[in-house]
Amino acid sequence: MTVLAVAVSGRGLVDPAEPVLRADDEGFARGLAAFSTLRVYGGRPFRLAEHVARLASSAERLGLPAPDRAELGRLVDEVLAAAGVPDCALRLTWTPGPPGGPPLALAVVSDVPAWIEPARARGQRLVSLLVPRRSEPWLLEGTKSTSYAVNMAAEAEAKRRGGDDAVFVDQQGVVLEGPVTNIWWREGSLLVTPSLELGILAGETRATLLELAESAGYGVEEGTYPLERLLQADEAFTSSSVREVMPVVRVDDVELPRGPAADAMQAALRHAAGGTASG
Repeated sequence: MTVLAVAVSGRGLVDPAEPVLRADDEGFARGLAAFSTLRVYGGRPFRLAEHVARLASSAERLGLPAPDRAELGRLVDEVLAAAGVPDCALRLTWTPGPPGGPPLALAVVSDVPAWIEPARARGQRLVSLLVPRRSEPWLLEGTKSTSYAVNMAAEAEAKRRGGDDAVFVDQQGVVLEGPVTNIWWREGSLLVTPSLELGILAGETRATLLELAESAGYGVEEGTYPLERLLQADEAFTSSSVREVMPVVRVDDVELPRGPAADAMQAALRHAAGGTASG
């Protein structure tokens, strides 16, 4: 991603190359910060209120002060105007700042990575990786924090094994989520996705697809499922705010067919967001 514009609480717009964090900011020093990333379509951030609410929820779980939603709104307006592009990615970060504060909010606009559309066209290959389930509250279930080293290591390991991305599976063989995505698969006219009770992230694109599935002709089931059920699916796909709906064509050594649901849900998502179906 190329950073196009940056806005910081208390300062407004800053040069994207200018440092904005103190060396003792606990978001930097300890990874103790919350963030949320969303797509902007035609200059309009999609589900901005929901992303800000999730940012606040993550901050609460991390023990951080609540972000100032009005100030976040002002930063978003400033940074999008400065970026001057209608379709982009917007990242909001809320960090506690140095010990004792004050907290810091950042709004960063980047371009949408160029690899996404070619990857959507060919479909992605996933590698299953073992991780503990985050279903205990102290494990920060459903929290989107900047402590992302394990997620990035998972993506790197998947690529080392010949895949494009990972899908996390717990010690009981239960499918959870991807490093930055939620996972879905189709069984006939039923879309299946892991339950939030497993401690996975409540993705805003996931929530949107749950709302749109019926109008696209699909039922939805959320629950606890073994990896074997995913491997027997009629098709599979992942969802995330920036990558949107991404077809999956292989999990480990099992090839999965391309099907109609991924394309239908991508089109429905773009329609709901006010964008075009093709990207």
